[in-house]
Amino acid sequence: MKKSADFLLEAKRDSRKIACLTAYDYPTARLLDGEDLDILLVGDSLGMVVLGHPDTTSVRMDDMLHHTRAVARGVAQAWIVSDLPAGSCPSPEAAAENSARLIEAGADAVKIEGGRECLRMIEAIRGAGIQVVGHLGMLPQRVVEEGGYRIKGRSDSEAERMMDDAKALENAGVAAIVLELVYPPVTEQLTSMLRIPTIGIGSGPACDGQILVIHDVIGLFPWFRPKFATARADVAGEIRRAAAEFVQATRSGGKGKPL
Repeated sequence: MKKSADFLLEAKRDSRKIACLTAYDYPTARLLDGEDLDILLVGDSLGMVVLGHPDTTSVRMDDMLHHTRAVARGVAQAWIVSDLPAGSCPSPEAAAENSARLIEAGADAVKIEGGRECLRMIEAIRGAGIQVVGHLGMLPQRVVEEGGYRIKGRSDSEAERMMDDAKALENAGVAAIVLELVYPPVTEQLTSMLRIPTIGIGSGPACDGQILVIHDVIGLFPWFRPKFATARADVAGEIRRAAAEFVQATRSGGKGKPL
């Protein structure tokens, strides 16, 4: 049975850690859905690990809709959250409209990057009856203007701003907040302060849950893996081995192992 948004508050109340991974296609989503994950995120990180872009800023609504539909076909239990990509929320009306398109494609909630500057968009989305997950700390959709990836919240002013943003998002009705590359002592403060759960990526163990890109977990993107992610398999290596074995079998005329 599909999860409802209530499970997030229940998990925080019961001190049960929330386990989340990304998914971008049907077979991966179907495999992961059988492993008791709470959330599958159709992340705009697909821009890098699926589409080959240098960052998430080139991902568009059509990309997110395409991959959300694919993931939804494979999921029966996990809560599906889909990213609102860069440029999809120029106004509250557009934010609500694009969120509704993602819900129609099969998402259970949408995720939006940013703090108080997003409040009008979040209020419009919630006004349409759609669940929202917030995202603070490092904002990948702004990586170009910010000049790269870095830990957020080290300075007192940055930490205070993040605290204010988090409370504002909570008051606007978001169901949870993803904290990306947030200074761990600040993560701990935010997690203690908020009624809603925090879900960390590269932000230390104090969050109410953790999320990682599936390619980092299974070793499917060997060209780059963030320092905070542990590869628990070497799928890239197995793909290369299987392909090399196929090439050898083909060129040997099928002698030895069958094609």
